[in-house]
Amino acid sequence: MGWRFTKMHGLGNDFVVIDGVRQSIALSAAQVRALADRHFGIGCDQLLLVERAQGNEADFRYRIFNADGGEVAQCGNGARCFARFVVEEGLTAKREITVETRAGLLRLYLENDGQVRVNMGAPRLAPAEIPLRAAQQALRYSLGPAPSWQVGAVSMGNPHAVLAVPDVATAPVGAWGPAIQALPDFPEGVNVGFMETVARDHIRLRVFERGSGETLACGSGACAAVVIGRLWGELEPDVSVDLPGGRLRIHWTGAGEPVWMTGPAVRVFDGQLSDVQA
Repeated sequence: MGWRFTKMHGLGNDFVVIDGVRQSIALSAAQVRALADRHFGIGCDQLLLVERAQGNEADFRYRIFNADGGEVAQCGNGARCFARFVVEEGLTAKREITVETRAGLLRLYLENDGQVRVNMGAPRLAPAEIPLRAAQQALRYSLGPAPSWQVGAVSMGNPHAVLAVPDVATAPVGAWGPAIQALPDFPEGVNVGFMETVARDHIRLRVFERGSGETLACGSGACAAVVIGRLWGELEPDVSVDLPGGRLRIHWTGAGEPVWMTGPAVRVFDGQLSDVQA
């Protein structure tokens, strides 16, 4: 096949990034699964495809495929890697980059210290926008059979459910994550975040992602957790979020305002695909 690719990660949330601007790329869901396989493929949580913008407002188009082959609308850690990739590949010299996503326009900023700051947009809380099957918007939703889970729900361009736990290290992520994802309350599935509040400016978080399972970091999940923690009255506008792969900085002042995420993006290696056996 001869496609060039780059392996990158944001706090251990890892990606195969493929340049679809200078290469003609057409991937099936089966091929994405083959590339994402950690034993027989390259291995990744998500595959990111860089394409030319379809409209006049953006510099690029950004497509995201989970390890199960499904295309999704948002990935915060991937967005930071996307920004580093297009600059390092010489596709743009801009330090402020606007990209099209299925969730709308995303604006990325490369900082002087090598970090990438992302305007993740305003959170969506109305049940129909998450989407969540609920009669009305609430701070907490009781989901599942008794004893039910008490969760906050928000869309950051993708759906998130956030649970408060006393200790993320012992939280039953592997059991509760898929169980909550299987609930009919979320018609498009959901990413499930397990949040431990350490202080008003510090949380610990683990996320069981839709289509990928538990990952070392989830940027949109960190944003979702801070939004829910703020709505619950537990957090300040600036919060350090510790994930298994490292720390993100999240800023959100409140209703109607965008959520800002700042963190690293790392290039691991480059390669070339001779074939993708699906």
